[in-house]
Amino acid sequence: MFERDSIALPVRRIGLGEPGDDALTRAVPIEAPVSIEVCGIGYAVMMATPSDLEDYGLGFAMSEGLVDGPGQVRGIDAQAIEGGWALRIWLPPERAAQALERARNRVSESSCGLCGIENIEQVLRPLPAVTASIAVDRAGLAAALASLGDHQPLGRATGAVHAAAFCSPDGAIRLAREDVGRHNALDKLIGALARAGIDPASGFILLSARCSYELVEKTVRAGCPMLVTISAPTSLAAERAAAAGLTLIALARPDSALVISGEAVSGL
Repeated sequence: MFERDSIALPVRRIGLGEPGDDALTRAVPIEAPVSIEVCGIGYAVMMATPSDLEDYGLGFAMSEGLVDGPGQVRGIDAQAIEGGWALRIWLPPERAAQALERARNRVSESSCGLCGIENIEQVLRPLPAVTASIAVDRAGLAAALASLGDHQPLGRATGAVHAAAFCSPDGAIRLAREDVGRHNALDKLIGALARAGIDPASGFILLSARCSYELVEKTVRAGCPMLVTISAPTSLAAERAAAAGLTLIALARPDSALVISGEAVSGL
């Protein structure tokens, strides 16, 4: 089976204290161009780890507002091509027309730029208000943080990828996905939740990354009431979370966390 997430790379480890070199093999994550096509038309080219691409395709389409769930997708297929991967998403006619209006070829790095955006108004699209509410206590939040590493096999092997996990209110991690790009990891998780029939409103999302505004928007559009991130938010992320009513927890550590915004979660 073709390995999609990492390769073994021969490296030389050098000593910076005591002298001594070692030849060893190190796992590094695969980063490859993934060309996303919607109904045969190029929509985006993303730099991503080409694992769980069916989840990624569905989550990407949902985050873009092209579909509301898997029932509005006719098919998703991923294929290795020269130099990267093709991820093809097929929609019914009533959804395809809207998608093709917005379709344009653009290249976005895993750090996520705004290539293809023509004006500022296109960056900040209107967000729905968070309507779901859940009860998460501090013990549940601590439990999720403590177990996140157990759901990061690629992260443990490479030390170079982000993880997005969906947690029950008691902190149990139900699903997790990894990618070199934090936005990609979240899209994969959103798609995986939809494919598994798990309601994002029934728990919270935990990310091993800083919180940019795009992550807030993806979480809100998915219908999840709470986002927890290991690192700090940007100013725009905090503003967008507050405006949508999303509970945003940042700089989450085993002994403390910052409540940035939100009233949708009780128990904290």
